[in-house]
Amino acid sequence: MMQIVLLSTYELGHQPFGLASPAAWLRAAGAGVTCVDLAVQSLPRDAIAAADMVAFYVPMHTATRLAAAAIANVRAYNPQAHLCCFGLYAPMNADFLQSLGVQTILGGEFEQGLVDLYHTLATERPERPEKRGVAYTSSEASVSSVAHISLERQQFRMPDRRDLPPLTEYAAVQLPNGERRVAGYTEATRGCKHLCRHCPIVPIYGGQFRVVQRDVVLADIRQQVAAGAEHITFGDPDFFNGPGHAIPIVEALHAEFPHLTYDVTIKVEHLRQQARHLPTLQRTGCLFITSAVEAMDETILEKFDKRHTRADFARAVALLRANDLALNPTFVTFTPWTTREIYLDFLRTIHDLDLIENVTPIQYAIRLLIPRGSKLLELPDVQELVGPYDEAALCYRWTHPDPRMDQLYTEVLAAVQERQSGDESRRWLWEQVWELAATTSDERLTMPRLSARYRAPIPHMSEPWYC
Repeated sequence: MMQIVLLSTYELGHQPFGLASPAAWLRAAGAGVTCVDLAVQSLPRDAIAAADMVAFYVPMHTATRLAAAAIANVRAYNPQAHLCCFGLYAPMNADFLQSLGVQTILGGEFEQGLVDLYHTLATERPERPEKRGVAYTSSEASVSSVAHISLERQQFRMPDRRDLPPLTEYAAVQLPNGERRVAGYTEATRGCKHLCRHCPIVPIYGGQFRVVQRDVVLADIRQQVAAGAEHITFGDPDFFNGPGHAIPIVEALHAEFPHLTYDVTIKVEHLRQQARHLPTLQRTGCLFITSAVEAMDETILEKFDKRHTRADFARAVALLRANDLALNPTFVTFTPWTTREIYLDFLRTIHDLDLIENVTPIQYAIRLLIPRGSKLLELPDVQELVGPYDEAALCYRWTHPDPRMDQLYTEVLAAVQERQSGDESRRWLWEQVWELAATTSDERLTMPRLSARYRAPIPHMSEPWYC
């Protein structure tokens, strides 16, 4: 039996769907599969040494950089293994990954591609090379090393989570009363029908999204509840890309597990357009909604092609509060267009909308990442701004026209990192960030008076949001 090791390096503190789903497909095809999550496990030397293929799941920037570091160890343990990278960031970084020795790159809907690769390798190598007394090298493989992106619709299988670490090893939901809930993770859709310029999904899916069949989603949640899940994170890039698919899922979920809670990600634009569905989310157990607001400044929103305005965001905040749904907003706070005044206005708006307790500390220090294939590169001013592609960093480097803004970013990031190891409140951090921003010039601005009214922290994941 051909042996395959599926490796994940980081998936925002969740048990990786990106291993469990292909594991089910590959096992059904006859492969022996070992799943390893390097976020909570060590690299298993014996399993790597026995593998015919090692496949890295790279759904995000951080995961890809960690995978690049692990590839050298895998090659040292088993130079004969066929190396594959699959997931959102694999095709965008194909040249770099192939320079490390990766032979197959799969993006988009990758499960069938992994099965096809398995069948090809099994045909070419019916037994391990060392059993034939022949050293196998990557040059002997007829499998194409060209990156392959598939957007074919798939009939999914229920993810196979049997050898993944228990859910208690992953991020939990922290409630305002101090209670922690064991959290599971699933996906009801992939891709996105929108074309936000800064988004890494766009170069791969190009405005399309694909659904995971309802019975598969519910079966996956069912097995996680049996494993102890008290809360489910839906990892869809936008839960309301297809509300006709999403709403029946949460209705069925609540009917079967009335005490189970969940969270979703929804665009500001969709929060307004699909406001009629918000009461259903609240009634069926939604604790909070993550929304990629990105900026308050209209010029930056236009650069990103977010399709919402500052006023739209304020309206979305009001809609969620009216429906007793907590908002977890995310931002790209440092961009080439962010001035000191824009950053201070961002902080002031967070205060004026009474969102200080809603903002995760790291959101004050998110710097724009421009990966290969980004639609931002279509903008003339971005083309003039960026330097050569930095393969080690997996992005195009840029420097702010005002050196004080790069210095402010460094100082805010340091304050956020210090906050994560301390007990200070989010209000305290907001004050610290305001002081840093207000002292970046000779002009001294008065800090807005914080409301004496106490707003409890919102439910949130114990793992910070990173990209």
